[in-house]
Amino acid sequence: MSGPGRRVRLCAKDDLEPCAVRRFVVDGRALALVRTGDRFYAVDDRCSHENYSLSDGDLDCELCEIECPQHGSRFSLLDGSAITLPATAPVQSYEVDVSRDGDVSVVLS
Repeated sequence: MSGPGRRVRLCAKDDLEPCAVRRFVVDGRALALVRTGDRFYAVDDRCSHENYSLSDGDLDCELCEIECPQHGSRFSLLDGSAITLPATAPVQSYEVDVSRDGDVSVVLS
């Protein structure tokens, strides 16, 4: 996502272990926040194939991918693109900002 948006604090950097995912609900929108080492990514927490929570799925932190726990569709954490079937549509990805103080925020349009 690019352009102006509203920053919403989700957590402190140390609240999420490396190679972990956590679900947040912001303004009625479910998000999956993923930490891979020192990088953070946020995508919609809903598989585009069917309405299953991606935060319940498996992570591949080396490939920056998350897998839907129901049917195995994999999505890129970099841009939300669908990598494997049965999903063909991407999930929304969001810009994530980590402040000098260690606050992790997501940018919403």
